[in-house]
Amino acid sequence: MPTVSPAWSYTLHLSRDPRSPGIARSTLRSVLAAYELGELAPTAELLASELLTNAHLHTDGPYALYIRPLESGQLRLGVWDGDPTVPSGLGAGFVHGAMPHGTSEGGRGLALVRTYADSWGASLLSEQKGPAGGKVLWAECGWGGP
Repeated sequence: MPTVSPAWSYTLHLSRDPRSPGIARSTLRSVLAAYELGELAPTAELLASELLTNAHLHTDGPYALYIRPLESGQLRLGVWDGDPTVPSGLGAGFVHGAMPHGTSEGGRGLALVRTYADSWGASLLSEQKGPAGGKVLWAECGWGGP
């Protein structure tokens, strides 16, 4: 089992560029390999990809990927953006693993997050907690995967 000591975390700031989600996925794979967490790569990359793509498609500004292990043996991935609107796909009232209606044109990415993450959610950031405000959508996966 990999160790999380000493504590580590990474933040990758991304510009509003269609290449940014791919750069973030590559960075995530490198970080996981460096900490001998390569077995998490498929699930972690899927989760990060969906959250990053959501930020890229539905916000107008830059965004960031946060990567950090938790004491519980989970890896937390967070994606910050400056828009305080939490997507309905991560809101209250959704059943874990539920997919959107078959004719729906969107929402499958966050349904994948709900299906493959051990836990997931959103945190709103007030102007007092940071200069940019906005929100962080996050997902966690464990060393053993879903």
